Amino acid sequence: MNREAQVLERVNNPNLFNSHNGITVTAVGGGKAQGVLEVSSTSLNPHGIVHGGCLYTLADTVAGSAVAASCGGPCVTVSGTLEFLRPATGEAIYCTASPKKLGSTICTMEVELTNQDHKVVATGTFIFMLVQPKV
Repeated sequence: MNREAQVLERVNNPNLFNSHNGITVTAVGGGKAQGVLEVSSTSLNPHGIVHGGCLYTLADTVAGSAVAASCGGPCVTVSGTLEFLRPATGEAIYCTASPKKLGSTICTMEVELTNQDHKVVATGTFIFMLVQPKV
């Protein structure tokens, strides 16, 4: 099994946090990753909008998956920022992560989250540290 398939199998394990929150990583490769949040009643804040924590979790998960697949193994989040640009509504929110820099120890990813109408709801930057730095 190649590295991308291993990352997808690991991150999409039905017994983990991501699955319980409606998050699936749909693709990894070439330094990038894509994923989706299937919105449910438990994803919403009291105003009926997708909770910012769900959006952050989606972005962190997708970006971390891109790093793990591209850089050879597990990573941990060092920091992450997310700018909320419009209310996230609808049945699904999509995330794409692209590299700003894939280093030997630290990797920086850009994320973009869109709704089902392809409107950007949030953008951000996430920084990860590789658990086993590249040699």
